[in-house]
Amino acid sequence: MPHYTPPLRDMQFVMHEVLEVGQALQQLPAHADVDADTINAVLEEAGKFAANVIFPLNQSGDAEGCKLDPASHEVTAPKGFKQAYAQYVQGGWPALSCDPKYGGQGLPLVVNQCLYEMLNSANQAWTMYPGLSHGAYECLHAHGTPEQQSTYLPKLTSGQWTGTMCLTEAHCGTDLGLLRTKAEPQADGSYKLTGAKIFISAGEHDLAENIIHLVLARLPDAPQGSKGISLFVVPKFLVNADGSLGERNPITCGALEHKMGIHGNATCQLNLDGAVGSLVGEPNRGLAAMFVMMNAARLGVGNQSLGLTEVAYQNAAAYAKDRLQMRSLSGAKSQSQPADPIIVHPDVRKMLLTARAYGEGGRALAIHIASLLDQQLNHPDEAVREQAAGEVELLTPIVKAFLTDNGWIATSNCLQVFGGHGYIAEWGMEQYVRDSRINMIYEGTNTIQSLDLLGRKVLGDNGARLKRFGKKIAAFIDEEGTNEAMQEFVNPLADLGDKVTKLTTELGMKAMGNADEVGAAAVDYLRVCGHLVFAYFWARMAKVALEKQSSGDSFYIAKLATARFYFAKLLPETAGLIRSARAGAKPMMELDAALF
Repeated sequence: MPHYTPPLRDMQFVMHEVLEVGQALQQLPAHADVDADTINAVLEEAGKFAANVIFPLNQSGDAEGCKLDPASHEVTAPKGFKQAYAQYVQGGWPALSCDPKYGGQGLPLVVNQCLYEMLNSANQAWTMYPGLSHGAYECLHAHGTPEQQSTYLPKLTSGQWTGTMCLTEAHCGTDLGLLRTKAEPQADGSYKLTGAKIFISAGEHDLAENIIHLVLARLPDAPQGSKGISLFVVPKFLVNADGSLGERNPITCGALEHKMGIHGNATCQLNLDGAVGSLVGEPNRGLAAMFVMMNAARLGVGNQSLGLTEVAYQNAAAYAKDRLQMRSLSGAKSQSQPADPIIVHPDVRKMLLTARAYGEGGRALAIHIASLLDQQLNHPDEAVREQAAGEVELLTPIVKAFLTDNGWIATSNCLQVFGGHGYIAEWGMEQYVRDSRINMIYEGTNTIQSLDLLGRKVLGDNGARLKRFGKKIAAFIDEEGTNEAMQEFVNPLADLGDKVTKLTTELGMKAMGNADEVGAAAVDYLRVCGHLVFAYFWARMAKVALEKQSSGDSFYIAKLATARFYFAKLLPETAGLIRSARAGAKPMMELDAALF
């Protein structure tokens, strides 16, 4: 049976020793009184909930899955999910970082980030139910009418109701301009929606009394393409004027998808047969409003893979220290045993350290993004808010794609550590591999994220956002330039920074002559940028570890060793990626489509 221990010490290290989140929060009036002790106490309790309540339901929920009653269209979540959700609501966890105006606790998003990492480690399928609700909350908080906000936000904040995002249709995924769901205006100002959506996570379940669907649809006079999409809020049960629940809205689950993983979450085909909804934001401007939820979801999906990376690593490391197989090539290490534990073998260590380095690097990036979001939403200086928003925009596709690619690599490596035992269900590792695979696909495939990074976020503003982030890296390099102990980290970071600048310029010039050059290089380019970001945070973590390793705390010794592994064994991947990106579109595009 697998186990899970919340990585509270590493979270505290990143927040308090590396990123100094407390100092940043003091600049925000809404969070000026939130100190390290408060954050640590909240996360300790969050870890207990994750490890003790929902982690034990992960394997059983995967085996049982969700069940649809075809007659009533009602879906039942796996055994224990509903009771765990009730505990989650009772503990006030849905309200953690929500606006106090709607019953929220008003804690920083950086705290919510750590909560959700632990929830995802414990049970990704379960966590998707409240996770999507938070995105719906953010969308309505930003774009809802006062009436919509007063109707829906208090119940989403408390967790009494949950939320979804309904975008995909059978004939269109990423290309939402092709969607066909219709919205007909009614005399009372409402709309009736008709159409079908697929792949709707948490689209129907028995955890909460109501589900608030955010649905993309077309008005009768809408222009073609993405400029003709509007956003509507469509509740499972209509809401009466006094806030009580009314009749069942005709938005129902027609089928559950049969999936590779995340079996404990209800991925639904939803049918709208004149379902009543209200317009969110302006007509034909639905994508702009929905992007609030979509961007939150992209950060959330990166966090899902971060969680899986952590729990897979913990179990593989424990197994490697216990499993006896062969002798060390350099001589027996456990003379009293018939064989050595497999952790003595270099390649086993490589697999473990790969997962550890990607997990700890991903945690630093995810916490940094959450801290930026707190600044974007709450800093009194508009210039600081704008700068934070720009950096979030730049890094969001990296969080989504780089962390999920790494999660797939890490969970696969950790399964490999178990050998044949990893391939069977008993140890839980094959579930982590299956669950992690979806994260590279939904909320915009990783190729879409790569195109977004290179095409929109970098070339789209002539590299302005990338240059601003580059200045942070350059400042750090300048500060540590004379520190001899830091050269093994600073020098490769500086070298990669120069190479990214040159590659970006080269790709920009090529794209002016042929837009396919962006498509050909984008995936490689994102991964190179992901390593640049990781190298920056690993260098910062190494700096702290170097300063404190003499304390005798083994945590810093392990952190420093992992940093050295990252720079020696993982960062060199960028050389091949840069060469591949420079190879251009011709090797992929010259073969006639008929010959495939």
